[in-house]
Amino acid sequence: MKFNPHIHKRSSLRLKGYDYSNSGLYFITICCQGKFCYFRKIENELMLLNDPGKMILDCWLTLRTGFENINLLEFIIIPNHFHGIIEILNNPYVADNSIVSKETKEIFKIINKPKTLGDIIGSFKSKTTLQYIRGVKLLAWEPFDGLLWQRNFYEHIIRNKKSYEFISNYILNNPSSWKEDIFYKDDM
Repeated sequence: MKFNPHIHKRSSLRLKGYDYSNSGLYFITICCQGKFCYFRKIENELMLLNDPGKMILDCWLTLRTGFENINLLEFIIIPNHFHGIIEILNNPYVADNSIVSKETKEIFKIINKPKTLGDIIGSFKSKTTLQYIRGVKLLAWEPFDGLLWQRNFYEHIIRNKKSYEFISNYILNNPSSWKEDIFYKDDM
């Protein structure tokens, strides 16, 4: 069925009018469909990755391969979700201080449209889903019903150092507070 906004009523979680290809820091959270714990488990306040969790780690660490204009900062894989901070750098194709004419810069922008945060996360979710499906078929990983990840993702634009430090600490300490986490599910 073709998407119809009057029937499906999808509302965006994104800040209206904000350009998510802008350089800056973004805190993201991606949740497994149904909060199922595919990436098992936390013991003694440490995350112990199983093979699917190691695959998620590998896909995250190689994300720069397709997106040269990002840096991957703090991140954590939790049994049923993922937290990370992505830094989007300036569009690598168009330097503001270059001697290229304004018209040429506009052509570069059209040809080399900057990737958005949604493009980056969409690529990550797609790649991890395909790898997980391969693991189900070839390695007997636990199958999922319908979707590996929830449809959307949470994001927060990090606007200052205080916010960055708070979020970084939250990410790094997340395993130690797993049982108090809003995504906690005791089916490990």
